[in-house]
Amino acid sequence: MEDVKCIGCGAVLQSEHEHQPGYIPASGLRREDAICQRCYRLKHYNEIMDLDVDSGDFLTMLNALYETEGLIVKVIDVFDFHGSLIPSFNRIVGDKNVLAVVNKIDLLPKSVNQNRVVHRAKHMLSEAGIKAQDTVVISAEKNEGIDRLIDKISELANGQDVYVVGTTNVGKSMLINKLIENTTGDKEVITTSRFPGTTLDLIDIPLDEDTFIYDTPGVVVPSQMAHYIKQESLKSIMPEKEIKPKVFQLNSGQTLFISNLARVDFTEGEKASFTVYAADKITIHRTKLDNADAFYKNHYDGLLAPPDIESPYLENDFTSYEFTVDNDSDLSISGLAFISITAGAKISVRVPKGVDAVLRPTIFKGGYNG
Repeated sequence: MEDVKCIGCGAVLQSEHEHQPGYIPASGLRREDAICQRCYRLKHYNEIMDLDVDSGDFLTMLNALYETEGLIVKVIDVFDFHGSLIPSFNRIVGDKNVLAVVNKIDLLPKSVNQNRVVHRAKHMLSEAGIKAQDTVVISAEKNEGIDRLIDKISELANGQDVYVVGTTNVGKSMLINKLIENTTGDKEVITTSRFPGTTLDLIDIPLDEDTFIYDTPGVVVPSQMAHYIKQESLKSIMPEKEIKPKVFQLNSGQTLFISNLARVDFTEGEKASFTVYAADKITIHRTKLDNADAFYKNHYDGLLAPPDIESPYLENDFTSYEFTVDNDSDLSISGLAFISITAGAKISVRVPKGVDAVLRPTIFKGGYNG
């Protein structure tokens, strides 16, 4: 049977996988001018739905754009800087201008200086070899900073098309919905496909008579914690409101469990402060390092849940990281939590195999910010 493609975005229509490109309820396949659910919601409700593709498919899709002119808007999750990086990003960008957008600023305590957040984002991008023309901090959820973002897009795009890219769960689709709301008003948004034959969901949305903003699917990065838990448990690890920090004063020889997905062992040093920033449904449990293995085995699917996990990752399928905290620093566990740790501690961090844990200069006042 010949593939039927969405007339809106070019994705091959299918009725089996709701979060994959081209999804349409089976009853809709019989229509003559069938469009996928994502294009339907954009056309009739001005809403973008999030879709996921792996990084290889994403690069294949965007190879066609390499030599085109335009502005790249790179969306970063303030809660997961490193999980927001797209592999081989520079191959996509070429010599295009890049505008970095740090989203979900509403999740951090209001006392956090946004300039320090911008500084950390720039430093991270620089380490990855990415040069952004500017960095903007926003909350798409709260509609904060959107007007400034629109002004910056207009300035840097200089009349060219705009491509919004990001990994899964960074809030890219909500951001695009806000941009549609603020730039098109009540006009009907029509989706078209400028790339005939494209089999992934690349959608262009008119900004004005001459330019378009392109939405791309979220890129699946294996290092993100979200890929290690069941879909129905995602809400338990993803913060939805301002995070309330939880402070622990630890001595060496103690362990902190961050739910059933991360373990931080304080192996050497004087008494130190560990301040955990995580979703409010996440259980944080302190125990003795000598008892940590047995505690996890007995409680990974009980006291330490949610989320529900398919196996005890920290017992038999994990990666360990060793860090020396020379200056006040933040330990970032991709997509789960970050922990501010005072200087002088040596720690060992255990996470599911493939997940990233990174020690970075703190974004909080008083710490080294190099």
